[in-house]
Amino acid sequence: MGAVVAAAALLTMPIAAVFLTVLVDADAKAAGLTGGGGLQNVPTEFQPWILKADAACPEPEMTPALLASQLFHESGFKTSRREATSWAGAQGPAQFIPGTWAVWGRDEDGNGSNSPWDIGDAVMAQGRMMCSLLKDAKSSGIGGDPRALALAGYNAGWAPVEKYGGVPPRSFANGETYDYVQEILRDIPRFEGPGLLQVAGSGAGPDALRRAAGRIGTPYSWGGGSPDGPTTGFCDGTNGYLNGSCSASVTVGFDCSSLVQYAYWPSLHLPRVASDQYGATSHRPVSRGDLKPGDLLFWSHGGAGSIYHVAVYAGDGNVLQAPRTGRNVEVQALTTAMPEGDYFGATRP
Repeated sequence: MGAVVAAAALLTMPIAAVFLTVLVDADAKAAGLTGGGGLQNVPTEFQPWILKADAACPEPEMTPALLASQLFHESGFKTSRREATSWAGAQGPAQFIPGTWAVWGRDEDGNGSNSPWDIGDAVMAQGRMMCSLLKDAKSSGIGGDPRALALAGYNAGWAPVEKYGGVPPRSFANGETYDYVQEILRDIPRFEGPGLLQVAGSGAGPDALRRAAGRIGTPYSWGGGSPDGPTTGFCDGTNGYLNGSCSASVTVGFDCSSLVQYAYWPSLHLPRVASDQYGATSHRPVSRGDLKPGDLLFWSHGGAGSIYHVAVYAGDGNVLQAPRTGRNVEVQALTTAMPEGDYFGATRP
């Protein structure tokens, strides 16, 4: 969290295979840093928690790479008390001072200890605080990149952001906050991944995955999308809204089930809605241990009649999905794509 916040926070508080091709430099490989689930150059023990923290935040400005870059600049992913304790008393990989930890820290990993030294506890607290700061940034009326404002608030507290009407200048705190924000934003691409989804093999599953992969980066649009490609969607009183406005009606994109329908068309005419897609393919169930590229995965609030999300298995423990309003078609780890307890099952079209 940096030195500045230590003071400010106390005042303000032979089977077809799938390959994810990720560019990772030699130093990163030597240090045991790997790619996966939308990340690269991140220690494997941090990856699932970063992805979970990102998934828990509805703000579209939040990304796994933003959290990873911030962690790198906070602590270099260090977890030892010797390496991850600042002169100002900030602790752990996300550098929380005790007063701020009391607000944001929870026992996320279930080990009975609520600790800024536990990776899961620290990263989830970082995500919660950044998500709250992003909301503050967008509702504050202060112009500029909400990510920059949130990062400045994380480092120095929100009061200096309000005082200066943006990221504090170099004259504030010897430029620590200014440089902190600039360096984290600059290094986000270093942690973005996978860079390219390459699908090997042929057949219905790989062919569908390959077709869907061509739409990575397409915006999510509730009710949008067709077998021919992305379209604008609509709002239904509950879904399709972003920041109080109907985003779907002006966003050309896919929702989760239209992306799946598009992926398998025209060789297989799947229904339009996720629950109907399950009904049309449930005669070919697939266990989680036998997943193959192109299989469909479903999440439910309880039973086949309450299925609310569908994704395409992308191999290597990842899924390709259109996740929610404000996000884009992306590759994400299966374990964090949606709430783990809602996972209902998989089928093979």
